[in-house]
Amino acid sequence: MQQKIYKHVNYLWDEDKANSLMGDEVALLLYRSNLLGADLRITNYGGGNTSCKTFDRDPLTKEEVEVMWIKGSGGDIGTLTKSGLAALYVQRLRALENVYQGLAYEDEMVALFNHCIFELDSKAPSIDTPLHAFLPFKHIDHLHPDAAIAIAAAKDGKRITKELFGGTIGWVDWQKPGFDLGLQLRDCLAQNPHIRGIMLGSHGLFTWGDTAYDCYVNSLDVIEQCAAYLESNLGKKAPIFAGKKMDSLSKEQRLKQAAAIAPLLRGFCSQERSMIGHFTDSDAVMEFINSNDLDRLAPLGTSCPDHFLRTKIQPLILNLDKDADLSDIIALKEKLSPLFEGYRQMYQAYYESCKHIDSPAIRDRNPVIIIYPGVGLFSFAKDKQTARVAAEFYINAINVMKGAEAISEYTSLPRQEAFDIEYWLLEEAKLQRMPKAKPLSGKIALVTGSGGGIGKAIAKKFVMEGAVVLLNDINQERLDVVKEEFVATFGKDTVEKAILDVTSEQQIEAALATALLAFGGIDIIVNNAGLSISKPLEEHSEKDWDLLYDVLVKGQFFMSKAVAGIFKAQGIGGDIINIVSKNALVSGPNNAGYGSAKAAQLHLSRLTAAELGPYKVRVNTVNPDAVISDSNIWSGGWAEGRAKAYGIQIEELPAYYAKRTLLNEIILPEDIANACFAFVGGALQKSTGNVLNVDGGIAMSFVR
Repeated sequence: MQQKIYKHVNYLWDEDKANSLMGDEVALLLYRSNLLGADLRITNYGGGNTSCKTFDRDPLTKEEVEVMWIKGSGGDIGTLTKSGLAALYVQRLRALENVYQGLAYEDEMVALFNHCIFELDSKAPSIDTPLHAFLPFKHIDHLHPDAAIAIAAAKDGKRITKELFGGTIGWVDWQKPGFDLGLQLRDCLAQNPHIRGIMLGSHGLFTWGDTAYDCYVNSLDVIEQCAAYLESNLGKKAPIFAGKKMDSLSKEQRLKQAAAIAPLLRGFCSQERSMIGHFTDSDAVMEFINSNDLDRLAPLGTSCPDHFLRTKIQPLILNLDKDADLSDIIALKEKLSPLFEGYRQMYQAYYESCKHIDSPAIRDRNPVIIIYPGVGLFSFAKDKQTARVAAEFYINAINVMKGAEAISEYTSLPRQEAFDIEYWLLEEAKLQRMPKAKPLSGKIALVTGSGGGIGKAIAKKFVMEGAVVLLNDINQERLDVVKEEFVATFGKDTVEKAILDVTSEQQIEAALATALLAFGGIDIIVNNAGLSISKPLEEHSEKDWDLLYDVLVKGQFFMSKAVAGIFKAQGIGGDIINIVSKNALVSGPNNAGYGSAKAAQLHLSRLTAAELGPYKVRVNTVNPDAVISDSNIWSGGWAEGRAKAYGIQIEELPAYYAKRTLLNEIILPEDIANACFAFVGGALQKSTGNVLNVDGGIAMSFVR
């Protein structure tokens, strides 16, 4: 087959790969789905659906039956695997029409899908199942392409679809997905037997084919034609979004403003639960938010159900000058507070005016999408992936508005229709089935020196418990390796990285800005970066002394000072954990510089706890001892120095340290990580100024 050339979509079909799957229609369905889901212009994360119909042997009757394989509830076609599919008897699905009682009983039909399951290990069938079942085609795509939805959401969308495709694409008016919509698709095909697809008003596109490849190419062809039509009309009727209202700040200035305001926005959005942020200033975003039409179009909300489910009914627009001075936190909060309160009142009124007697309780009233004209777009959600995806969906919505306005007039769903999707009992049931949030979900941590040893173990523990983490280290190569490891293990949305020397206020500011732009704020700082020098008093140089105090004491001071302002801006409290040492409490030989620096760290922790307590910031200390595994502390002669001080060989150190403890235990980085989690995991919310020894039990280091 000859590769087709497209301008507005990506043709990704690999003939050799597809040939290797021939004979396995389900594998070809997955291959096609993953290709389509790889292009955000074609469908969004978690949006759309794909299916194929095959013949198989009924395990009980041994008769040949038709089986439909379709993306299950809550899946994503871009990452779809066989375990994410539902497999159902086609004949049984179609027979459900015999018991269907009409629109008032739509939701009852979903439970009946379970009586149609062929593959017992199937994913739960989605609400889109009947839409595919009542169409006779072997392969079907239901997608949410920006270009197609722009036509579907246009005031004259039905007419434009007919004229653009010469009657080869059918049209079904907007209706909430469900059993009746499946019947409408069947009727549309019956009335127009020669069509190759159906446009769903305000919603999306259905296309099909006899083979996986035919279906794939048909989908691309229709989307390409829609996109080319939109492009040919851009700017003809009127300037895009009625023209530019303002210019953007420079890229550097945008990032500076975004980092400055992010923690305040996050604080407002986290009044009901802790949120993670995402920031984007892409060209598509800036064109829209700097336009004359922003104030007219943004309040209309989105059209496609998948869009507003993730972005809320409308965004919040900040009435701030793009280059406003954001340094006065108190004044800025006073200016922003009425905006957020106004949004919450709008959302409450929307809920009250649209709710039904059995509607789920109102959810978080704070905005998901926040627009700062001239600067960029922020999104806030329960985790980084959800926040990022929300921003992606809103960009899809921007593209839809842009296209619809170019050819006609953009129309959004009526608010009642939007509410009925957002507070659909089936959606609520899906939310209730989601796993319970982890203890650190919604939390953002920065662990200094997290390229290895104790710092890496703490960062790993925090991510495992639901947090996102800014990894950092003074060594770029070491930092790159650990980030790759975390991404491979936990996913790209769990970590970001920044080079960081804690003795440099400039690098601290840059690292915190990275965290603010990546995640929206900071909840936890772990001052872990350190080094050790063990020498007799008379051999200690001024350089040794200054290095120890610069990294350990000044580094902790700089980090705590820098993050205090962020904590105050957010107004939702926070945690500082200082990794000190049993040497802060125990006197020993060859330890004047290190031990006294650790003592300074310990008392600085107490002083910081006293000062930041009124802001609900907890400051606590973990005192490790002899954590040898994967630690930089044992390089540079420290291990040799300690072995010499104790009159033993270096290789005897782990056993020596264990034997001198009350528990006779070797201390590992994971032990320190567990201690840190104890302070931030939710059980010690009213504890500050504490010292937790993790040294196996050394009586001399007991806090007296």
